[in-house]
Amino acid sequence: MKTTEDGKLLRIFVGEADRCHGRPLHEALLHRARELGLAGATVWRGIAGYGANSTIHTTKILRLSEDLPVLIEIVDSEERIRNALPALEELIEAAGGGGLITLERAEVLRYAPGRS
Repeated sequence: MKTTEDGKLLRIFVGEADRCHGRPLHEALLHRARELGLAGATVWRGIAGYGANSTIHTTKILRLSEDLPVLIEIVDSEERIRNALPALEELIEAAGGGGLITLERAEVLRYAPGRS
């Protein structure tokens, strides 16, 4: 992906306990995004949240949750993300189909590897 161009930000919201083919769903999505050649992805673990079933998941000590919210963010061109969506949705369906997917406009200002 070139710099200073319009891109898309794909956000996938799932639960930490969601599993796909024996491994965490967020991990399966991250690896699949890489296999599909998407420009970059990051997995975020939330400290609290709720979804479609309105159950609050939190890290509070008295209510230690093992199903915290997880957000996977992927940035690339709209075409590449839309082409990858069916494969990513397939993993989500295999994990039970729960979650939320959003797609937003993103202006990519810089995308380059760092020095090793």
